[in-house]
Amino acid sequence: MELRRAASVLVGRDGRDGLELLVMERTTTHRFLPGYVAFPGGAVDAEDAGIAGRWFGSAAESSRACAVRELVEECGLAVTGEGVRESVSLDVVDAAPPTVAQLADIAHWVAPEDVPVRFDARYYAVAAAPGLEPKPDGNEAAVAWWERVPVLLEDWEAERRKLYWPTYFTLRALVPCTTTDELLAARIDTREPDDDELEFLHRSTFWQD
Repeated sequence: MELRRAASVLVGRDGRDGLELLVMERTTTHRFLPGYVAFPGGAVDAEDAGIAGRWFGSAAESSRACAVRELVEECGLAVTGEGVRESVSLDVVDAAPPTVAQLADIAHWVAPEDVPVRFDARYYAVAAAPGLEPKPDGNEAAVAWWERVPVLLEDWEAERRKLYWPTYFTLRALVPCTTTDELLAARIDTREPDDDELEFLHRSTFWQD
C-alpha cells in the first residue's frame, strides 16, 4: 500500500474556560472516514513544494505548506505572518507568509500497513486570536467549530462523535494543555493501540465500517 505524505493543523485559541481547538466533521460523502471529527488537513500535493518555496523559502517545508493550504480550503482560515485570518483565498497568505516557527511540529503519525489508506502525516499547531469563525467548504468539511478537548472526548465516549485513532490519541495527549502556549510546546510520542485498547475502545476508533 502506497504511503502518502500528509499534514494536519491544530489551530488553538485561548477561550474563557481554557484551550479550544478548531475541529471539523467530514462530510458523509468523503471517501476517507466520512462523518468523523478531524483536524483540518490532507495529502501533500505536488503544488505544495512550490508553495513552500514561496512562503518558507524551501520546498522541504511542503508539509507545512499543505497544512496551511488545507486550512484555507476546508475551513476558510489562513495562517499569515500577522496571525490567523478569515479567508477562503491563499492570496492572503501570499501577501504575508507565516514563519516556520508559527507552525510548531507536535506529532508525526505513520499509518501501519494494514490501514486501507496509508498516510505519513505531520501534525502542526498554531495559535489564533478569539473571534475567528471558520467557514466549512461543504465538500471536505460539513461543519467546523471551536471546542475544548474534554468536551470532544466526552462526545466520543457517548458516541455522539466519531474519532479515528490518531485524532483520539492526540486529543488524549492534549488533555493537560490549557493554553495556546502549552499547545505549541506539546510534543506527542505517537504509537499504535495496544490489545486492551483494541478490545475496549469504540470499534469506530480503529475501523471505518
